[in-house]
Amino acid sequence: MKKIILIIACISTLLMTGCTEQNLTRSFGGNMTINLEPNEKLEEITWKEDELWYLTRPMRDDEEPETHSFKESSNFGIFEGTVTIAETR
Repeated sequence: MKKIILIIACISTLLMTGCTEQNLTRSFGGNMTINLEPNEKLEEITWKEDELWYLTRPMRDDEEPETHSFKESSNFGIFEGTVTIAETR
């Protein structure tokens, strides 16, 4: 019994080591935070297959930093993920 548990743990570890935070958030849910470079403003964000793409522009003097949440809503509420984008001055 201990051998089976050890084998399952090893296989799980090997599978998870190859995944990036983006892959885990996209495929299995969870939370991920991206801190933009200072004085950058988020314009758009989207997934293209397993890659997260986001469009930024320079922040204007009259704008304030904001925090954005990009959330997934699945049919059964399982494996829902959130990507938080934080802007800074």
